[in-house]
Amino acid sequence: MSVLVGKKAPKFNAVAVVNGGEMDENFSLEQFIGKKEVIFYFYPADFTFVCPTEIIAFQEKIAEFEKRNVAVVGCSTDSQFSHWKWLQTEQNDGGIKGVKYPLVADPSMSIAENYGVLAGEYDYNDDGEAFFNGAAVAYRGLFLIDKEGVVRHQVINDLPLGRSIDEAIRMVDALQFFEQNGEVCPADWKKGDTALEASFDGVAKYLSEK
Repeated sequence: MSVLVGKKAPKFNAVAVVNGGEMDENFSLEQFIGKKEVIFYFYPADFTFVCPTEIIAFQEKIAEFEKRNVAVVGCSTDSQFSHWKWLQTEQNDGGIKGVKYPLVADPSMSIAENYGVLAGEYDYNDDGEAFFNGAAVAYRGLFLIDKEGVVRHQVINDLPLGRSIDEAIRMVDALQFFEQNGEVCPADWKKGDTALEASFDGVAKYLSEK
């Protein structure tokens, strides 16, 4: 499992389904460099149970990300055709119709592997034959990437454990607050709370005012 915080986010070019049904044959996060932060998240598979709750929850709060100038991008090891079909399926039939942000297709599993979220790995048997050991899907990884393309936050959940979209928004707020004000964000900080100077005096002042 890779720790990417503080490092450049791995680059990729892949097919993505955008705007709920259009194929972008050469999608890349590079388009956001210098323009937007990115929430780039992985989910295990299309047409499953926990995954649509997360994907739809991101769409329901997409305005919160947009007003913060943040792009949301999802990715799984499914094909673009599977993404497209799922996006055309009504939500009450188990689909995710109405989701508009990009869903990246990673059937080669190379993007998931480069981000350190692949649930299995390639191995070799005694005869030297390659086989895949484990699940050929991604864990529930989420990466907050800044405008310079650097990963500033990551969290990786096991397959059964859904994520908090509000926590993703909180981390965006914390990063943007730090970048704008130079003050750091203490435990459970949320937008509107007092932050603190990155010094012992700053910590003492913050604790005395709580």
